[in-house]
Amino acid sequence: MKDLTKGNETRLLIAFSIPMLLGNLFQQLYNIVDSMVVGNWVGKEALAAVGASFPVIFLLLSLFMGLSMGANILISQFHGAGETEKVRLAIETNYLFTFWAALVMMGVGFFGAEPIMRLLQSPPEVLPQAALYLKIFSLGMLPFLGFNTVSGILRGLGDSKNPLWMLLISTVLNISLDILFVVAFGWGIAGVAVATIISQGVSLVLALLYLNHSHDYLRVDFRKLRFDWKIFKVSAQIGIPSGIQQSLVALGISTMTGLVNGFGTNAIAGYAAATRIESIASLPAMTIGMALSTFVGQNLGANKPHRVRRGLISAMIFSVSLSIIAAIVFRYAGRSLVGLFNSDPGVLDAGASYLRIIGPFFVIFSIMFMLNGVIRGAGETLIPLLSTLVAMWLVRVPAGFFLSRAMGLEGIWWAFPTGWIVGTLVAAVYYRSGKWLKSFEKIHSRTK
Repeated sequence: MKDLTKGNETRLLIAFSIPMLLGNLFQQLYNIVDSMVVGNWVGKEALAAVGASFPVIFLLLSLFMGLSMGANILISQFHGAGETEKVRLAIETNYLFTFWAALVMMGVGFFGAEPIMRLLQSPPEVLPQAALYLKIFSLGMLPFLGFNTVSGILRGLGDSKNPLWMLLISTVLNISLDILFVVAFGWGIAGVAVATIISQGVSLVLALLYLNHSHDYLRVDFRKLRFDWKIFKVSAQIGIPSGIQQSLVALGISTMTGLVNGFGTNAIAGYAAATRIESIASLPAMTIGMALSTFVGQNLGANKPHRVRRGLISAMIFSVSLSIIAAIVFRYAGRSLVGLFNSDPGVLDAGASYLRIIGPFFVIFSIMFMLNGVIRGAGETLIPLLSTLVAMWLVRVPAGFFLSRAMGLEGIWWAFPTGWIVGTLVAAVYYRSGKWLKSFEKIHSRTK
């Protein structure tokens, strides 16, 4: 584990963020390459289909990711305390939870694909491919969730490098299979879904082999797995707020996608391409925010609160600088970037207008993530949840609904920065109140 309580705050945060940033980048490359391949070799309808199904997949995964995060925190704590048997029991409980969660999500995604896509108002020319992609992807829920579970376990044990290498192998394999299945075999949108399942399956096998052979006391016999309700309950208590927050975000994205769907294939395809580009540009802020949470937790635990403010300032300067660069790129090269996914003029217009509108507000987006990073680092998870609830459901979704009727498609684009502004204000007011320090003190007193 890296000690973040000593040394220059800026250098520490940057060095700690880089492996996390690379891992997140490889994760995003899955969706980006899928979209680029289908957009250029299958057509804009296929690009729109991948974009329309993504929020549904994100929604299915959201609550699981929160609960899994809670389990990984416990694994990390048990490992640090040297409680080997509890580590093994927590891992076995997490394996069993992952297995049953994957089966449930597989059923929901496979049998509910077409009704869900209809509910999101997918156009007739997009709906069949979107439903097909969602069905096939759902069949691969077990390897997908399994790989994420084992990667999380390794990180909980203090191993962040090997999950990164496994993710790199998975990404390279996914790109190769995308090209093989779609370009060479002509499988269309089904090809990218099958490629994802295979690459995740290979990565899961590699991760399990590494875990069982590199940690002698963690060898697991899958025929004798045990489920501990007490460990699961504590994991749920830790992870549910985060899971609910991600679920609210996923539902909000699905709702916004439904609004975009009403404007036709060009709008959906342009939005899909633009959000893939946005996902890369937003990675620095999101990753630095995550690193800042760890930085804050360590320094508060070491009774060095004065370093928290300096760390926040350093993170803000770094993140905001990158956000300004992203805004400039969006303004002057947005159309060209969207063109990497599809060259249809209507798709280019829709995607470029989205990037042009949200670009200047990326600074606000970055500040919001930095403030929430500090708040989470102190152990307060309800305020970020409240911030998401207000920004998404009381501001962005209603604004998207009304502005789309007044301004058309661009009205939906303006709803995104509107939500960021309000979310940032909520986080800033709470940070300025200093109550996040009291949250840390309460948690610390309970663990004495």
